[in-house]
Amino acid sequence: MTGRLFNRETSWLQFNERVLSLASEPGVPLLERVKFCAICSINLDEFFQVRVAALKDQVAADITTQSLDGLNPQQQLAVIAESVGALVLRQEGLLLGVLLPELKRQGLVVLDWAELELAERNELSGVFERRIFPVLTPLAVDPAHPFPYISNLALSLAAMVSDPDTGERRFARVKVPTVFPRLIALSDGRRFVPVEQVIAAHMHMLYTGMVVEECSTFRVTRNADLTLEEEEADDLLAAVELELRRRRFGNAVRLEVQSGMSAEMVDLLVRELDVERADVSFHATMLDLSCLMQLVGIDRPDLKDVPWPPVTAGRIAAAEEAERSIFSVIRERPLLVHHPYESFASSIESFIAQAADDPKVQSIKMTLYRAGGDSPIVRSLIRAAERGVQVAVLVELKARFDEAANVGWAKTLERSGVHVAYGLVGLKTHAKCVLVVRNDDDGLRRYCHIGTGNYNSRTARLYEDVGFITSDPDVGADVTQLFNHLTGYSRIHDYRNLLVAPRTMRDQLLDLIEHEAALGEQGAIKVKLNSLADPALIEALYEASTAGVSIDLIIRGLCCLVPGVPGMSENIRVRSQLGRYLEHSRLMWCAHGDQADDREPRPLYLIGSADWMPRNLDRRIEVLVPVTHPKHQAWLDQVFDFTLAKDSVRWELDAEGCWHRRGPERFSDGDAQERFYRWVAERQRR
Repeated sequence: MTGRLFNRETSWLQFNERVLSLASEPGVPLLERVKFCAICSINLDEFFQVRVAALKDQVAADITTQSLDGLNPQQQLAVIAESVGALVLRQEGLLLGVLLPELKRQGLVVLDWAELELAERNELSGVFERRIFPVLTPLAVDPAHPFPYISNLALSLAAMVSDPDTGERRFARVKVPTVFPRLIALSDGRRFVPVEQVIAAHMHMLYTGMVVEECSTFRVTRNADLTLEEEEADDLLAAVELELRRRRFGNAVRLEVQSGMSAEMVDLLVRELDVERADVSFHATMLDLSCLMQLVGIDRPDLKDVPWPPVTAGRIAAAEEAERSIFSVIRERPLLVHHPYESFASSIESFIAQAADDPKVQSIKMTLYRAGGDSPIVRSLIRAAERGVQVAVLVELKARFDEAANVGWAKTLERSGVHVAYGLVGLKTHAKCVLVVRNDDDGLRRYCHIGTGNYNSRTARLYEDVGFITSDPDVGADVTQLFNHLTGYSRIHDYRNLLVAPRTMRDQLLDLIEHEAALGEQGAIKVKLNSLADPALIEALYEASTAGVSIDLIIRGLCCLVPGVPGMSENIRVRSQLGRYLEHSRLMWCAHGDQADDREPRPLYLIGSADWMPRNLDRRIEVLVPVTHPKHQAWLDQVFDFTLAKDSVRWELDAEGCWHRRGPERFSDGDAQERFYRWVAERQRR
């Protein structure tokens, strides 16, 4: 740390530590705690595939550029290795010492093969012979069989086998297939054995007549980030498909092995996979703890969160009861919907579905960043196109780890007659926008949705996001101009209402912060983001703090800003909120940001897709929209009030870069999300 900025990678790892801390929280049901332990591993996999891989590429290219806090790539890798090692030790200690014993007390047991009775071993041997053995492919390494390619994140068994007659020894590898569950259930359905242990116990059947001297599990993580030279790609769709095929051959960046693997075996894997010894991690638990999600899926409601059924926004519910369209509701005044507290299906999905079937609708345009699997929204777009509506969809093919799904959707949409575009060269389209043009009785009218989250029905039940639907002519003109820019060859002009990156958003945000700074102690700013790492905005916040502005930052993930430093950031407070929902909305409130010549300054409220990161502000299409209706502003005030409450469970960042858990001892006594859900549900009942 230079004193002004925290390291981005370290800050992200601290976020994952906070995720893991939920696995030990009193008041969180047991299977939910197991879920957070699994999520920690899933997050680490992505971190290595992208962030660690990028740093290793820089080292290989002899790049010595320093990070924001003054570390070169090699130094950052050393810090990461130390932090990840400590995190994994904590995770495994929590799993072995707390979670698995508590699961056992609740009748759910993960067993080692060595713990099984003879009858149980015979039962699993039958399962192996019927279901597992037929799909296994044993591989050996010898002069005629080179070392096999190990695919990214695949779980494998490494064995050393020898010929009892000649004494000749060979390395062997068996890939653990994913066509059956990772945890094999015994007949009682409550006890489980990892499938790799079942396979290991039967390795002699795969290498008949040979002696299996050693058998251990290992797993390789590879560079999985897409590298596209878009300027040279005549066909972006084809270029992404090619990169997806290449991804499985990315360089190895991490080797996870089972504790107890011999030094001989480790050395062989290090050599053949071309990794450094520093890239090897030894594990006392199962490798790839994402398999714990299988336990989370067990039907034990007594060990899970009590469900919070999403409510239907009041005005939408009234319209449904009166058999009115959602367009009539929006014409009266805009809608603000808050997912997943309020139903995504009855609002956003319904808005697009009604547009697809409404004979008065003439065109639909939207951005798709992460559509997900069986998407009702995509089905609506296809239905609209097939009945003759002009439908244009901007599919972001480069949405990380959703590239393959988006390629599939792009092809499906094109076959249905949808005009599909892939955005602008060098920029990701991360904005969340829909534009519906409808021939109302009094003329053409534009209905727009702008949100903070993806048009993904599955994640909309898990991610906290805000959406705004309006028929305001100025917003409609801005969104029309945005789509013309994205799908056509129009020049960019100034927008009336929207803040749009990369053109003007950073400068406009800087202006808002500087305006509050000019007011000194009367100024106030509240911001809710996933990530904060943009140096220019951080410096502006420091200057505002020095001027006396009160600043509250709610940052779920990484934060490079250093709070609480006298003379620099003493008026800035940073907290992180975690819970059953992934906090995903991006909100900004400035006490005096909404200013016109003919009236006193009023608070300005903004919602949208952009985090305060260089990539969002420089290399992505992002959109923020002002929220002006008093009732909607009051709703956002309530979001800030619950999140910033002094008696809520939260994590606070200090000037040394340490996060401290604050609030009631039991998580359930200070769960801001639960308080907000009950507030929303009570409003609906009234």
